[in-house]
Amino acid sequence: MTDYSKTSHTVFYHRYHLVWITKYRKRVLSGELRLRVREVIAQVADELGVKVCNGVLSADHVHIFVEIPPHVSVSEFVKIAKGRSSRKIQQEFPNIKKEYWGRHFWGRGFFSSTSGNVTDDIINAYINNHTDSFQSNNLSNISLE
Repeated sequence: MTDYSKTSHTVFYHRYHLVWITKYRKRVLSGELRLRVREVIAQVADELGVKVCNGVLSADHVHIFVEIPPHVSVSEFVKIAKGRSSRKIQQEFPNIKKEYWGRHFWGRGFFSSTSGNVTDDIINAYINNHTDSFQSNNLSNISLE
């Protein structure tokens, strides 16, 4: 049986597989920077009422499987997550300016797919079997690769 989510006036089941890359596909998501990106994405999700079901941060891209309530658009969530994480990274990690001049940390655009055509199990299996990833036991179900 499907576990529907509820708000005061809505019942929904909106699951999305989202992927976005670093600018120039540079492999810079490592160490403290990777941990900070994960933390910022988790904060944005919490503020918008988005539930992160699963996810993985690779060296050059982010994969997350999220449940987004109807009052929040997919593009709004991604825009805020990418924008805030980019700003925080550039403020807190000044050495990143050598790699990224012009205040752009993430590549333009993102990939989005619902779990309707591809089942939740397939998306979760893909994320869990992602290269060198391990199951997250902390911070909003987003693993580090």
